[in-house]
Amino acid sequence: MKITLPGYRAGFFLVALACTGAMAFALFAQYVMGLEPCPLCIFQRVGVIAAGLLALIAALTNPGRTGARVWAVLVSLAALAGGAVSVRHVWLQSLPADQVPACGPGLSYMLETMPMATMLGKVLKGSGECAKIDWTLFGQSMPFWTGVFFAGIIVWVMVVAFGRR
Repeated sequence: MKITLPGYRAGFFLVALACTGAMAFALFAQYVMGLEPCPLCIFQRVGVIAAGLLALIAALTNPGRTGARVWAVLVSLAALAGGAVSVRHVWLQSLPADQVPACGPGLSYMLETMPMATMLGKVLKGSGECAKIDWTLFGQSMPFWTGVFFAGIIVWVMVVAFGRR
């Protein structure tokens, strides 16, 4: 059985569309379901937006083979960064209650009062609010599924860009 891959433009457009859907769900979860995002959730959203925007630009430029490979690497780097945050978030959620870091100030406060490097360090360490699990699907938390989403993006763009002869 032979699987036909979409063209570069369509392949990248599907990633942009998937990222749009992921962000739509994140906003639905926040504003309809009432799930307030923690700082690590916000950083994962940044990863989804970055991967989606890079994929959209790639689709709009309709790259050739070399260009598609460059764009695939760029999209993968954005997804890898978001996926790393997801892994950290899942790890924090797996900690026993007595090992969870204390809750810190909100992200907006940290952005206003701290240098960027200090703020990034504090956010990536995580806090008590990041360890809280508000939503699950098949027993797994949202950061887990976001990590699966990022892994899927990486596999997809690599197959689309490098899977042709």
